[in-house]
Amino acid sequence: MNYFYVLNGKKIKQAFIIAVSILFAIGIIYSERDNVTVFSQNQPEAIYSVQTDKKVIALTFDISWGDKRTEPILKILEDKGVKKATFFLSSPWTKSHPDIVNQIVKGGFEIGSHGHKHTNYSGLSDEEIRTQITTAHQIISETTGQTPHLLRLPNGDFDKRVLKIASDLNYSVIQWDTDSQDWLNKGTDNIINRVVTKAHPGDIVLLHASDSVKQTHEALPVIIDQLRAKGYEFATVSELLKQTQVDNKPPVEDQAMKQVH
Repeated sequence: MNYFYVLNGKKIKQAFIIAVSILFAIGIIYSERDNVTVFSQNQPEAIYSVQTDKKVIALTFDISWGDKRTEPILKILEDKGVKKATFFLSSPWTKSHPDIVNQIVKGGFEIGSHGHKHTNYSGLSDEEIRTQITTAHQIISETTGQTPHLLRLPNGDFDKRVLKIASDLNYSVIQWDTDSQDWLNKGTDNIINRVVTKAHPGDIVLLHASDSVKQTHEALPVIIDQLRAKGYEFATVSELLKQTQVDNKPPVEDQAMKQVH
């Protein structure tokens, strides 16, 4: 009988240790709940590309200032027969350049929002973030006659709050998988090589049509020709998203991506 009780005593001790370990693990998870990445399941996510076997690619153009670069880019797209592209417009630029905006709309291109003030939204309060997105939404909707549902944030900067608020306002945050770095003005060859060598099915390519870029209109015809030679077709971002499940690649949370748009 004594032997029987010794065995049960050991089992009770083991069970107690296991129970304590489980409670300890639960405590850690609970205490760290605020540090769970914003890209966890069921949380809003930024979209960088889509997973697809089809050779489709989205050319996207950010515009926040100037009136010299957009029209040459639109002319190239027309001459090359590219009817599918997405333009992310800042609302101040949209309001001050209605004629150029009208050309983009008439070209049949997709319109997305590039926000209102060109500032890092992660540094704003929740209410300021909401105001920036809704202000841009109203101006872009009224000017273009379209209701944008895609948002590319100024400087590509966001945190979990920005993603959540954008989602609540029915926006999908669109980043990019291939950065042309045209905003660095390193030369047409550099822009062409970066886009063509990095391009892949379901890719979202970052380009600009602001006056800050000096060589995009020179590189674009070659980019289009070389991508077509590789068998690529062009699509809007929305068309890409319909292809398949989104590939949400998590960048470093809360870290601003410093770029000149």
